[in-house]
Amino acid sequence: MKTRRYAAAFSAVLAGMFLIAAPAQAFTPDRTIEFMVHSGPGAGNDVFARAVQGLLEKTKLAPQTIQVVNKTGGGGLVAMSYLNEKKAETHLLAVFTSVWFVNPQIRKKAKVTMQELTPLARLILEPAVMTVRSDSPYKTAKEFFAAAKANPGKLKQSGGSLSGRDNTTRHLLMKATGTEWQFISMKSGGERVAALLGGHVDMYIMEPAEAIEQIRAGKVRVLATLMNKRIPSMPDISTLREQGYDVPEIPQARGFVGPPGMAADVKKYYVDLFTRMHGTPEWQGFVKQNLYEDGFLTGQGLDKFVDEYTQTMRGILKEAGIKLVR
Repeated sequence: MKTRRYAAAFSAVLAGMFLIAAPAQAFTPDRTIEFMVHSGPGAGNDVFARAVQGLLEKTKLAPQTIQVVNKTGGGGLVAMSYLNEKKAETHLLAVFTSVWFVNPQIRKKAKVTMQELTPLARLILEPAVMTVRSDSPYKTAKEFFAAAKANPGKLKQSGGSLSGRDNTTRHLLMKATGTEWQFISMKSGGERVAALLGGHVDMYIMEPAEAIEQIRAGKVRVLATLMNKRIPSMPDISTLREQGYDVPEIPQARGFVGPPGMAADVKKYYVDLFTRMHGTPEWQGFVKQNLYEDGFLTGQGLDKFVDEYTQTMRGILKEAGIKLVR
């Protein structure tokens, strides 16, 4: 009897040891994954999120359906605060852009920084161009600046968030040229283009893909590239620097970030997911077709980028004369 009791006890101990030694099951989404964007339908973030959604579903890399959720308000503040409140949430990601780095530096209501969230992957870098209607009297950036100087505060630029790249670029240009014009903030990219084409504004800073589409349709004229070098898809368009205006380049980075406190296995799942997507022919074709620059980064490289880009934007904001709150 004693022998049997000892054998049973030994078996129980062994079973417990195997139970402890068994590796924890890796995370796999078991319900709908949400991609949150801080802008409205048709804006750059929304279009980008839906493109990633479509690619992941087409390539069958994600085991669950993906839903894009528009959480607008406060120029990105609502979305950032919402994500911060969802600590350790496993099925919610958000698209980040430069606004997520700028807001905490210029807006007192912005209590969340990228360092407090969980950066997952930087996917693209997006150039920009300065555009007007095809029938605009301005054929060069110099002519636009001259008109703005002659009519202080009269010309108008359509754009997104007040803390976005287009408005930050506006401040840089006004400081560099001694001019002033208005910024009209609109929720969606469709509204901004419509405002330009309808003559309600005089200028709009577009992404190259959008500009190419409008150029082919004979609707817009590109005055300058806002990058330090010419864009390969528009080799005949000179940069602002080439036209005599030395202003800092503001690359638009787009990628995905998770809520704070995301578990290591959950983070690994999403990093691996975007890594696999990045390696597909479908993704490479998407980047090429939309005239993006491949800006793929994860891990320590991404963490370094987050810190450095925060400081880069801080320097640009100071140079633009934008008041910092922290």
